[in-house]
Amino acid sequence: MASLTEYKKKRKFNKTPEPGPEKKRTKSGRLFVVQKHRATQLHYDFRLEADGVLKSWAVPKGPSLDPAVKRLAMQVEDHPVDYADFEGVIPEGEYGGGTVMVWDIGTYEPENTDDVGAALRKGELKFSLNGEKDSPPHWGQAEKKGWQEKGLAQ
Repeated sequence: MASLTEYKKKRKFNKTPEPGPEKKRTKSGRLFVVQKHRATQLHYDFRLEADGVLKSWAVPKGPSLDPAVKRLAMQVEDHPVDYADFEGVIPEGEYGGGTVMVWDIGTYEPENTDDVGAALRKGELKFSLNGEKDSPPHWGQAEKKGWQEKGLAQ
């Protein structure tokens, strides 16, 4: 079962404008968001709704619009669904301090399952994106390699 315990542990909600740790589900249950995050290092965060939370990955080099280019995506703590439309400045000195902006948002369609959470746990999720702007529809394969979960944004 997805949890927001780690998300809550890392943040001081009296100091950050980020949404609190509440589990919920959108109407479709298939929300995705890509957020540009200018923290210590500029990176992008890719998030998929599953199990009442946003499963999240940091993509150090950012997304590519070329389907032949694969990007490493390192799984990070789950985020609340309300984080999908979060834009703002996390204060310096706080976890993730820096500017967060939505780069793209929309829905995704799993290609090989109806149980996204189970497919993610197995590392076997493939999906297509239907975003508002630049996210390529072919972006989407999550797999496990060894002890670390990684996603390949294709």
